[in-house]
Amino acid sequence: MASSNADDLPGTGAVDLNGLRILLVEDSWHLGMAMQRLLRVCGADVVGPAATTADAERLISEHAPDVALIDVNLRGGELAYGMIDRLHDRGIRVVVISGYADVPLAQGKAAAILQKPVSEAQLLASLRPMTADKVAR
Repeated sequence: MASSNADDLPGTGAVDLNGLRILLVEDSWHLGMAMQRLLRVCGADVVGPAATTADAERLISEHAPDVALIDVNLRGGELAYGMIDRLHDRGIRVVVISGYADVPLAQGKAAAILQKPVSEAQLLASLRPMTADKVAR
C-alpha cells in the first residue's frame, strides 16, 4: 500500500469515502498506518488503528463507526471474533482482513472477508457498498 492518491489506483477510479467513519483494528503498525493514509486520502474519517479489542472498544465508545476494518488475529494472539459479533449486533458493517485463508465466521457476520496481503483496490472495492448505503440514508 504505497500509493497516496486514490485516482492513481488501477481499477478504482476516483473513490469517494467522504462522510464514512471507519474503525481500523490492525496490530501491524505499518499496515495500519498505510490503510489509514489510503482511507483518509479517499475522504474517510478513520478512527485507529487499534491493536487490541480493548483499544478498539474504547474508540467505538468515543466515535461510533459506520464500518469496521478488522484483522482477526490481533496483538498477543488475541482473536477478534467476539468484537466482530458485537459490531454486527449493533448494525455496524464489518470487513474482515486476515492472513488466514479460512476465517470461521457465521454467514452474514462480515460484509467482506479479505485475505492478506490486501491490495488497495480490493480494500476500496470492499468499502464501495458501504459508501452507497451511507448516501442512501
